[in-house]
Amino acid sequence: MIARNPRARVLALLLAAVPLPAHPQPAPARITLEEAVRRALSRNASVGIAVAEIERAHALLREVRSFALPTITGNGVATLLDSARTQGTNVLQPRESLSGNVQLALPIVAPQRWVNWSHASEQVDIARLSAADVRRQIAVSAARAYVTVLGQHRLVEANQRARDNARYHLQYTRARLEAGTGNRLDVVRSAQELATDDSQLAGALVNLVRAQEALGVLVGSDAPLDATEEVQLPAVASEADAMREAEDRRADLRAARGRIEAADHVLRDSYADYLPLLNAVVTPFAATYNSLTAPSTGWQAQLVLTVPFFDGGFRYGAREERSALLDEARIALEGALRQARSEVRTAFEEVRRNDVALRASREAARLGEEALQMTSLAYRAGATNDLEVVDAERRYRDAETAAATAEDGARQARIDLLAATGRFP
Repeated sequence: MIARNPRARVLALLLAAVPLPAHPQPAPARITLEEAVRRALSRNASVGIAVAEIERAHALLREVRSFALPTITGNGVATLLDSARTQGTNVLQPRESLSGNVQLALPIVAPQRWVNWSHASEQVDIARLSAADVRRQIAVSAARAYVTVLGQHRLVEANQRARDNARYHLQYTRARLEAGTGNRLDVVRSAQELATDDSQLAGALVNLVRAQEALGVLVGSDAPLDATEEVQLPAVASEADAMREAEDRRADLRAARGRIEAADHVLRDSYADYLPLLNAVVTPFAATYNSLTAPSTGWQAQLVLTVPFFDGGFRYGAREERSALLDEARIALEGALRQARSEVRTAFEEVRRNDVALRASREAARLGEEALQMTSLAYRAGATNDLEVVDAERRYRDAETAAATAEDGARQARIDLLAATGRFP
């Protein structure tokens, strides 16, 4: 087949050229679920970015706050004129001169700056709520990756048992052939089943390695990690209680409500755009010359009142933008609430259905094992043929694989339910 297919021939050559490790890789370090979640929340890149966003919000708060606080600036001027400025014999300003001043500006009445300060402070709170939502998502992802590793272990064990059963059967058929009571067809069928089980076991081991690597990446490790124990997840209250808990406890819904409150506050404070601004300015100065109107040293104090009569319509546009942002925040919360309720309902249904599937698959695996034992005994007693044994082995392997998949689905469904109700992490 490879000789007739050029692509298959090239692929086979490439695979043959890949060097395989001389020794098996060391086993990954083992970790508990609590430790996996804790390390994910402290090392994951998404959580780090969310924390940096909080720091950025703090920095923006300091920038906005600076406009409402006093400022001190210094100015120095070196002047070179084409000629000195004189009036009669009096020199009003020499050809070369130096002057400087220090200006203190103190906002006395600055409502626009005060409300912007308040709004920036609220953005820090929103950044914290958003970070809490990111932490929730990362914790759920870490838990799902953890139980995925457990599920892959279960699949590996199921395939190992199937491989061992096939190996024992192959040994028995070979022994019968050597004793003259068996036939070559039974040996070939048994060897084929063993090869199939070896192939499926190899695939399960690859999937286990992938799951361990994914867990390591989520918790911020440079190496794969392995699960150490079965997960015992807490029970959840009734669906009605869970719905209320979700609306009160979920970080994404709290963040959405925080955005509505912040947007509403900004809209309500739009009146500050129409209020005057009063600044006090004190300026000490010094120069290398003096004149009839300007001494060489001195100071001046001013009260500067700014009244915004007309700004080209900027304030009206800003108010419309703030109103639109408030509407967007409200719509986003409505959508988030619908999504949360849907996730709770779906998670409850998934838990119920997965529990049914788990019980049925475990019963099927138990019956498959019993059928395999009975068929093997019958074959050894000469009451049946090898084909029925191989069929029983395949059915048992498929039942074990389905049971392992159902166990993983049940655990994943419970994690989804806890996350949907806000109980995890």
